[in-house]
Amino acid sequence: MGSYLNTGFEKFEESLNARLYVDKSELIDILNSNIKTPQKYICISRPRRFGKSVTANMLCAYYSKDTDSSFLFDNLKISHDGSYKTHLNQYNTIFINMQQFFSNADLNVEKMLSDIESEIKNELRQAFPHIEISDERKLNLVLSDIYNKESTENMKGFVFIIDEWDCIMREKQRDADGIKMYLDYLRALLKDQSYVALAYMTGILPIKKYGSHSALNMFKEYSMTDAGKYAPYIGFTENEVLNLCEKYKIDSNSMKKWYDGYTFENSPHLYNPNSVVCAIDENKFKSYWTQTETFESLRRYIDLNMAGLRDEVVKLIAGNEVVVNTSRFHNDMTTFETKDDVLTLLIHLGYLAIIPDSALKGVDNDRIFAVHIPNEEIRKEFRNITEENKNYPGIYALISQSLDLLDKIYEMDNDAVAQAFDLAHQDHTSILKYNDENSLSCVISLALNLASVDLYNVHRELPAGKGFADMVFLPKQGVEKPALLVELKYDKSAQTAIDQIKQKNYGRIFRDYKGEVLVVGINYDKDTKEHQCFIEKMQN
Repeated sequence: MGSYLNTGFEKFEESLNARLYVDKSELIDILNSNIKTPQKYICISRPRRFGKSVTANMLCAYYSKDTDSSFLFDNLKISHDGSYKTHLNQYNTIFINMQQFFSNADLNVEKMLSDIESEIKNELRQAFPHIEISDERKLNLVLSDIYNKESTENMKGFVFIIDEWDCIMREKQRDADGIKMYLDYLRALLKDQSYVALAYMTGILPIKKYGSHSALNMFKEYSMTDAGKYAPYIGFTENEVLNLCEKYKIDSNSMKKWYDGYTFENSPHLYNPNSVVCAIDENKFKSYWTQTETFESLRRYIDLNMAGLRDEVVKLIAGNEVVVNTSRFHNDMTTFETKDDVLTLLIHLGYLAIIPDSALKGVDNDRIFAVHIPNEEIRKEFRNITEENKNYPGIYALISQSLDLLDKIYEMDNDAVAQAFDLAHQDHTSILKYNDENSLSCVISLALNLASVDLYNVHRELPAGKGFADMVFLPKQGVEKPALLVELKYDKSAQTAIDQIKQKNYGRIFRDYKGEVLVVGINYDKDTKEHQCFIEKMQN
């Protein structure tokens, strides 16, 4: 077994020996269906710690020649698929961890590419001693020579597994010449080469574009904006997590709250796999993202001075959704022309998630999505990073005020609640344009969310009776606080909000709820620039 050619099964065997292992081997059957077809070029991008390297090691173990890894796969799901035996250990497999090569080359792209050529050719000489391989001949030409000279029985083509393929774009963000050299190298190595049986790349970013074109346009891409049929292999599915929770006696509701929230058409609930494993190992629900390189990336990108970006981040922190046009993203970490580019990057980094069925369908707008902060883990990261950020003044100063606000709501002190919202408004006039019901909702959401994050599950625009309730706060398990139904009005009256709740029978959403419910009507008067509040108990 080599370090780059036919690396064998040892790394994957380590994963199988781990205390926690979730079987994702059915991915292999999808890849097998693409071997030696025009669809043989596949690039799957996903965030850090979402299982990229484990998958790469599994594919190397499965495809590598000169080894027998059947004892690892015979008990996995892939063994039940018709393609299993046909492709098991049948291909000369070249594995390239770009991060490793790049680090060893001191982040010099030209040296990295030279090292790749040298190291792989050395292993090819050992595997094919009867074929002359000169140092001067390019790797793509060497591979072509081997493919053409070997018998069909012995040479079914090469499988390429490239891990961390985008590390150059992440670590040498401004080295345009180096990035272009790298992409051109990959194109020469892989595109239109008959020796390629399958090329699988994985990283965080989609493939870098120059203008409207890509140097690697032969690849079919799957990402956090469109995972397609590969969605179940991006993270842990809900059934997989429920099985783990049952096996290890872990609260599934807490697991969902902390690590769920990544949603695709074929997989409505995907969990961050690394965080799920860590939570079970440590028996503790917390954020495990600070251990990744992208933690500092979040701080850097939300601090960019893009028009409208701060407003959108505040809305996200408040628990609201924002609309993002992902179509113009340049698939790098430096080319930001609008706030949408920054927010699209945060989707690929895993800090934002697309809301189900939110794409605006059509030729020109099917890359426009509503997005939100997916779960408690990521919400903690946003809070940690914006807490002392000079571009987000006053947000977390509201926490103590918001806690007092909840107490005033419980006491049904209408005047005090109205004054608290006046203060929230004043603190945020520099952040949000406060001129409609949406802005009112955002500021009030922010004030209430900061206080209620540990007390309530919050629902917005919840179907209720004959309409949609603006905001519903349901106490979390073990919390003995009243439920809240909040209705907002702009330039009308607080009593109008209460009347709408009654007329449209919003109270039906609490028909199976046994605790106390407080109905809160809030209005903002655009002339006096003051809030009015009216609170009453819902009659069961």
